[in-house]
Amino acid sequence: MDRDRLRAAYLKARDTLLAERTAEGYWVGELSSSALSTATAVSALAIAKSSGLQSRGFEELIDKGVRWLVEHQNTDGGWGDTVKSFSNISTTMLCQAAFHLTGKTSHHTDALKRCETWLTERYGQTPTELAEAVRHRYGKDRTFAVPILTTCALAGLVSWHEVPRLPFELACLPQSWYRFARLPVVSYALPALIAIGQCVHHHRGTWNPLTALLRWLGRQRSLRVLERIQPSSGGFLEATPLTSFVVMSLASFSRDAAAGRVINKGIEFLVNSARADGSWAIDSNLSVWVTTLSVHALAAAGDVEALRSCLPVFYWVLAQQGQVRHPYTGAEPGGWGWSHLPGSVPDCDDTPGALLALHALGYAYYPMDGTRWVMRLQNRDGGWPTFCRGWGALQFDRSGADLTAHALRSIAVWMSRFVGQDRWVGKREQFYDFLMAHFAVRQRTVPRAINCGLNYLTRQQRPDGSWLPLWFGNQHAPDESNPTYGTARVLAAYRDLRLLDSKEAKRGVQFLLAIQNADGGWGGAKDAPSSIEETALATEVLLAWRGIEGVQEAVERGLEYLVRRVENGSFTEPSPIGFYFAKLWYFEKLYPIIFTVAALGRALRESRSS
Repeated sequence: MDRDRLRAAYLKARDTLLAERTAEGYWVGELSSSALSTATAVSALAIAKSSGLQSRGFEELIDKGVRWLVEHQNTDGGWGDTVKSFSNISTTMLCQAAFHLTGKTSHHTDALKRCETWLTERYGQTPTELAEAVRHRYGKDRTFAVPILTTCALAGLVSWHEVPRLPFELACLPQSWYRFARLPVVSYALPALIAIGQCVHHHRGTWNPLTALLRWLGRQRSLRVLERIQPSSGGFLEATPLTSFVVMSLASFSRDAAAGRVINKGIEFLVNSARADGSWAIDSNLSVWVTTLSVHALAAAGDVEALRSCLPVFYWVLAQQGQVRHPYTGAEPGGWGWSHLPGSVPDCDDTPGALLALHALGYAYYPMDGTRWVMRLQNRDGGWPTFCRGWGALQFDRSGADLTAHALRSIAVWMSRFVGQDRWVGKREQFYDFLMAHFAVRQRTVPRAINCGLNYLTRQQRPDGSWLPLWFGNQHAPDESNPTYGTARVLAAYRDLRLLDSKEAKRGVQFLLAIQNADGGWGGAKDAPSSIEETALATEVLLAWRGIEGVQEAVERGLEYLVRRVENGSFTEPSPIGFYFAKLWYFEKLYPIIFTVAALGRALRESRSS
């Protein structure tokens, strides 16, 4: 790779990234419009309108939303989550329900006919067959299956007997007991458990007198819990689908004052988050996440000038740190969520990201509260989960390899601040001795945490050398997973811990080499189409292993792919990536730009030192 060409591409990508900052100096980004979000939002507004709980009619918002759905129906008749996504049963059934709930069936008969044909050809003709297909898609996890079926039942498309019950009365337990109650939804879906659970119970009561009594007693108390955890913006997790499901469920049957307050705040959020074209995004924004990723990308490049221009970000990131116990998950102070908005919740991807960004920006003090927050979240299996320690019954509450790697990196980078790295390069034991000597950690707490985390990663490595991430997927992969993303993120931890010669790291490197495409790029898995995001992630991390046979050539091909995309201007085109489940998709405007800056910048930095 010609160095002048590499430098020119880096500067173009960097300047594009810097131009995306707000006037306050941080990044907000832009999440893709979502058919799933738009369908749930217009459904919720329509039900609230018909219930008489709101004096406003929302006719314009509903009409624009339905028109957007019609205009963005896939050619096969179904809908995907984004305009770049494949059709799937979940979003297609929610869009079908939206036409019925908004009373627009006669206005869009052709779109509905194509939708019904798509569903019939793939999943069956009867409501029972369609309901079973939705349940099969999500397995034991009811977090998304029950809201989808509830929406369809409200629209009269499936029977209420097809909708599994949710034990909303369990929300009345003390918050610290939730992980022992084995809830049928993941930890962040508590609002759905309460609102949809009450809705299903109203429409489909139980003949068990004890259960009926418990739910009667728990109705008001669980509503008070729901009201207490609703953020000031009205949007649960700042997420349109979750907020919409809560609003439509309560509005369909409840006239309780507490429910009315939740509904009104939820509607306010939906109205405020509607886009000019009639669509809604999956979430408000990922401002903290994309800001910390941007800072770390510039740090990877060693771009001192650009980092100096980010000084306002330093104070902004500090201001986003949680200062009180979070009412939603009970998280202790010290963590960061994905957004600066009130519906965001502290988690173990954004907190390590913030710690890495503060380090890159030259924060002079050891962030003990943030590091302690991360340490306390570690699970018994040695890995780190997203929100809550000890929740392991459902897939997306368990530990994740990508989260664990990010946590380890955030610990390692701060340890290296106070002593020369050459004292522990490549030696785990030396690193532990350094921790003991410089931080006087009693009972080897930090070293044990790191060791347990590395052991967890060893156990999670798959036979082909890859790791799977918890939160990110790829729609082109056979199982919609994203081993490229997961492996790149885990290898970054081995790189930062100076464990380049470990057998686990070398196996991970060989996996990435084996799945590189003929065009020099990487997709989410073997034979998946190349994307800017996956190519940049793989290329950046492989730079640390250029001494291994085949890596230098793979890196050169990856850089050529990226530089070519920068030169022709297509590097700003984002690709869908998994969110929550690997069944719910979005794309973020800044991802390809950020990851390109990191890869090209690190390559340029290393070329200067060689």
